[in-house]
Amino acid sequence: MPIVRQCELLDLPRSSFYYEPEGESELNLLLMRLIDEEFMRHPFYGARRMKAWLWTQGYEVNRKRVSRLMRLMGLVAIYPKPRLSWNGSDHKVYPYLLNGLTIRACFKVT
Repeated sequence: MPIVRQCELLDLPRSSFYYEPEGESELNLLLMRLIDEEFMRHPFYGARRMKAWLWTQGYEVNRKRVSRLMRLMGLVAIYPKPRLSWNGSDHKVYPYLLNGLTIRACFKVT
């Protein structure tokens, strides 16, 4: 029975009827389990490295698929982020005390 007829019978506006997407496929669930296990061993693997690891296991998957699955699971590679060593706004800046001084060696070279 078409959706339009079902909505009419239920006295439900068609605009309030929403499509419910299917869940992940069996292959995607298997890949997600493998990605999760490998990520626990190597949390610094990103989508590219994880894709390469999956290829060594015999799963020819594409980087975009691995990236989507990792994003779906909330996995992000651990690595030093930019501006990691910048000072905070409340960090005290000490003056350079040797500015303007002439520094000479105090020993004799022979």
